[in-house]
Amino acid sequence: MSQILQIAVNVVLSVIGVAFIVWCLFRGVKNSEDPTKTIFKAIFSVALIVGEFFFARKLLGMGGNGGEAGGYAVAMVVAGSIAACAITLGIMWTHEISGLLSAPIASLYDGGGQPPEPKPYYSIALGKRKLNRPLEAIVEIRKQLARFPNDFEGVILLATIQAEDMKDLPGAEMTLNHFCDAPAAPPRQVAASFTHLADWHLKLAQDADSARAMLEKIIARYPATDLALAAAQRIAHLGGVEKIMLAAPDRQPMAVPAGAKSVGLRDSLRDLIPAETDPEKQVADYVKHLEQHPLDTEAREKLAILYAAHYKRLDLATNELAQLINEPNQPPRHVAHWLNLLADLHIRSGADYETVRPILEKIIEGFPNMAVAELARTRLAHLRLEIKGQKEETPGTKLGVYEQNIGLKFGSRH
Repeated sequence: MSQILQIAVNVVLSVIGVAFIVWCLFRGVKNSEDPTKTIFKAIFSVALIVGEFFFARKLLGMGGNGGEAGGYAVAMVVAGSIAACAITLGIMWTHEISGLLSAPIASLYDGGGQPPEPKPYYSIALGKRKLNRPLEAIVEIRKQLARFPNDFEGVILLATIQAEDMKDLPGAEMTLNHFCDAPAAPPRQVAASFTHLADWHLKLAQDADSARAMLEKIIARYPATDLALAAAQRIAHLGGVEKIMLAAPDRQPMAVPAGAKSVGLRDSLRDLIPAETDPEKQVADYVKHLEQHPLDTEAREKLAILYAAHYKRLDLATNELAQLINEPNQPPRHVAHWLNLLADLHIRSGADYETVRPILEKIIEGFPNMAVAELARTRLAHLRLEIKGQKEETPGTKLGVYEQNIGLKFGSRH
């Protein structure tokens, strides 16, 4: 029974050894620069080893009939034959052996034998575009997109050439809509696509309504996200762009008044100082604008500054900034900016350390591992000196009396 078990073990080990050798040969052929040459070398090596085995076996069998001297001679011949065979195999496989030994170190620099990740290349298309051959560029892009249909870089490049070079805005819109309709399309790439379309509708077609429709698609598709907030911010400022576009065809020559003469001989230059914008009119404009576009963070921030600086109403300024700070999905750097601004307004109004400190601590608590938190810690460490310096720079002034119910005093942005 033990003899049968021994035979079975030998067979299994032999099969494993043969399989390992075959696997090594297969990997070597697969990774070889010249597979045909590698196969020939493998066959020759096997033949050489087998021939050397039978040659040595035959000589060793003959050595016993020649006495002690004959045995030594046979042993020397066999050793020399084996050495010659080993040298031949070493010379033959030097390249492969050196590559195997140096592969771990070389892979740290060149990535090893791993094939490069397939990706599209648009250099040919970009070259065609620079040569003012948009149709040829489109052909090259479509070749790449046939292999990588969801590559956003190629889709945007194709739509850009269609819109800007071919003046085919409907074609560009169809290209981007096809990409955006894919279920797996990343939200930020979809938002970027609609934003590009809005830009082209403004720039190429001077169509503010279509641009607004593109941005509204972002809000409808990703409500209550930072993407929707950014789109709403752009929509809030489309009115000014539309006025500029409408005024462009009917633009009249602007009469420039003559400059002041003999400036050096004047006793006073007060009449040359341009009139300041009326803060009360600015507040009224911002309030009206925010009624239509409550998500316009820029207008609300400016309104808060005017409430604090002109009306001396820190409570109204705080209310406006609180709406911005508490708005969900705002970027951390924006929230930190508004909290720092709120701290600035409190310091300018004469608040003490204990009043301002909690405002800066909100930055640290809300974003403990971000750079804005480290800046808040630094400012908090010097806050007493900042408050002291502000009090020394600000002389005492008598505040005026203003109407109490102004602007968006306590109203929600909705």
